Amino acid sequence: MNETPMTRTIAKESIQQLFTEARTHHFWQNKPVSEQTLRELYELMKWGPTSVNSAPARIVFVRSESEKARLYPALMGSNIEQVKSAPVTAIIAYNEKFYEDLPRLFPSYDARHFFVNDPRFSYDTAFRNSSLQGAYLIFAARALGLDVCPMSGFYNAEVDKVFFAGTNLKSNFICTIGYGDSSKLYPRGPRLSFEEVCTIV
Repeated sequence: MNETPMTRTIAKESIQQLFTEARTHHFWQNKPVSEQTLRELYELMKWGPTSVNSAPARIVFVRSESEKARLYPALMGSNIEQVKSAPVTAIIAYNEKFYEDLPRLFPSYDARHFFVNDPRFSYDTAFRNSSLQGAYLIFAARALGLDVCPMSGFYNAEVDKVFFAGTNLKSNFICTIGYGDSSKLYPRGPRLSFEEVCTIV
């Protein structure tokens, strides 16, 4: 049986939807995001690579008005209104003891000692890879026809106190998810050129 090669360039329309035409939305249509859609989103993002398949990210999808209200005190400025109006706000967190799952996720080698014996390396791995997984979430959302707005304008300690007290979880960043109102988009910001950013050696 011939397998379809995975190295083909995807369609131009898909590239536009994921990258070149995608926009960060701050205003939302009054259209809910179903639990099934959130499950589909995770089922896509979970395939993104992480160090030793560690998958340290943990996600809280905040949808209910009561849980949104618990999040408001941690938000800065206009982010409060954005979270109020967005159908869903994802809290992307990381499990500080992600390495406890490695025997199941990375069975070919017991890598736990690298992290148990080096708290700084463990933190760096958890934070870096949960950030990667948050990016996978963004592109998975776009692939499913959703819009997003990742943000850092909040107080991590407050989020951790409210949502993760007594656990091994710490917040990384938050991201609103929904169906954006394109009529209220801001002008698109510029990007740096290849020459400003990249070096080939």
